[in-house]
Amino acid sequence: MRIQSRKITLPLCLCLISVLFAPVLTQAGTAIVLAASDTGSIAAGQAADQKARLAKKAAERQKAAEAKKAAEAQKEKTVVK
Repeated sequence: MRIQSRKITLPLCLCLISVLFAPVLTQAGTAIVLAASDTGSIAAGQAADQKARLAKKAAERQKAAEAKKAAEAQKEKTVVK
């Protein structure tokens, strides 16, 4: 009987230990998922900021090009007169 109880004791202890650690592992998984979702929102915010900066820079370039064209047109008018 002693040998049989030892065979049962080891699997029983392993099951008990796994049941005790299961909530810890679940909470750690949740923390990792939450951290990953925060990182995703930060990355999305950074991407939006970068897109806004690029749009602003493109608008500035377009205004500069229009101003240059207007200056050239004005210069041509003064040369023609």
